[in-house]
Amino acid sequence: MTRRHRQVGEGEHEGGDPLAAALEAFAAGEPVCVHDAEDREGETDLIYPAGATTPEAVARMRNDAGGLICVALSDAVADAFELPFYGETVDHPATEGHDVAYDDRSSFSLTVNHRDTYTGITDTDRSLTIRALGEAASAPRETEFASEFRAPGHVHLLRAARGGLSEREGHTELGIALAEAADLSPAVVVCEMLDDQTGGALAPADARAYADRHGLVYLEGRTIADRLG
Repeated sequence: MTRRHRQVGEGEHEGGDPLAAALEAFAAGEPVCVHDAEDREGETDLIYPAGATTPEAVARMRNDAGGLICVALSDAVADAFELPFYGETVDHPATEGHDVAYDDRSSFSLTVNHRDTYTGITDTDRSLTIRALGEAASAPRETEFASEFRAPGHVHLLRAARGGLSEREGHTELGIALAEAADLSPAVVVCEMLDDQTGGALAPADARAYADRHGLVYLEGRTIADRLG
């Protein structure tokens, strides 16, 4: 257990501390709901530890969240795997500039399938790829990435900022911070929660209500950034 995890968890969970509860849930392989910020994407993501992602978890993300299922990796792991930022690798005019209001750059890297998958898109195939990414991230220097994974595939990879939360406060960095504080491999699955009625991002109040109904922890990104950043 890391020092930071001990500091956050001691004596706080019983008092209703959501971060301590989130770390306990994450360490047990359970998902949490994280809202980044109203002045950023304004989205809540359902986030799992990559190593705990079963076919049932993929189905839940598809059906209950509905956004894009991505695996976020720490910068150090991405370096070890020689994963580029997509926008810096593809030579096409569409990759020039990242003119979105909420961020300076995109975290997207390659899309991959594990080489033992068939089409790569089924719940079983995607969970296999995701769990393998989580395992590889625990010992990245021992992984021959191209021997284990092929690109393109059906799992989108995201690269965390080199400075983590001190540099960027997206779901990529928020999820990696949770994983590291819970002594897990620095690889998480993130999926945006969408509203079936409006087609937009699920409102924070509705995301919190979903978490309450299913016994999940709901966290504001600011809580994570302030205490783990």
